[in-house]
Amino acid sequence: MFDRSADIYDAIYSFKDYAAEVAAVDGLIQKRKPGAKTLLDVACGTGAHLEHLAASYEVEGLDIEGALLEVARRRMPDVVLHRGDMTDFDLEKTFDVITCLFSAIGYVQTEKGLGRAIAAMVRHLEPGGVLIVEPWLGPDVFEDGRIDMTLVDEPGLKIARTNNSSIEDGISVLEFHYLVTRPEGTTHFSETHRLGLFTTEQHLRAFEAAGLDADYDPEGLMGRGLYVAVR
Repeated sequence: MFDRSADIYDAIYSFKDYAAEVAAVDGLIQKRKPGAKTLLDVACGTGAHLEHLAASYEVEGLDIEGALLEVARRRMPDVVLHRGDMTDFDLEKTFDVITCLFSAIGYVQTEKGLGRAIAAMVRHLEPGGVLIVEPWLGPDVFEDGRIDMTLVDEPGLKIARTNNSSIEDGISVLEFHYLVTRPEGTTHFSETHRLGLFTTEQHLRAFEAAGLDADYDPEGLMGRGLYVAVR
């Protein structure tokens, strides 16, 4: 899905303050498991969160998108990065902390997928370990028919990304169109992203089915909420 956009992903999302988000996540971890050492970031993408988390933890990452992992490897050549599906992975080890940030959990699309993803993460969590999940938008918030634009204006790189949003069978569908200009020329391509629209109750049921009681913060890191649970 990100084969053509992986190398511009960080430019598109340069508005995010990853350092501040990681500081907030670290505070949540230390309140619940002081002295936590090992951390797995599920759906780590290009590693922008991992880069900051690595200052405090022994980190590893997992993502299904090979193109995003290639960017992450260039950013952090010494960090172990796994390619795998968040709903069905087995690293044969456990961690003090597992994070799944920037709404990546939405890509599981269905409630069954949500349950499988939470269960897979819990299987990799040490007793007393902390699981932090940042959700995608809920069905009461997502706007059917909304259109958006993101612009990047950097030396040697100009990007215009537009998207229109719709809902199909309880799944949000984002049609992205990219216009990318570099000194060597201009390219245009598109991507379709599908993310499940889960309620708070559905998220909490998935945690409960995996044996965890999660605390829910409706604001979270960037207004999308945050779930924090301890095994």
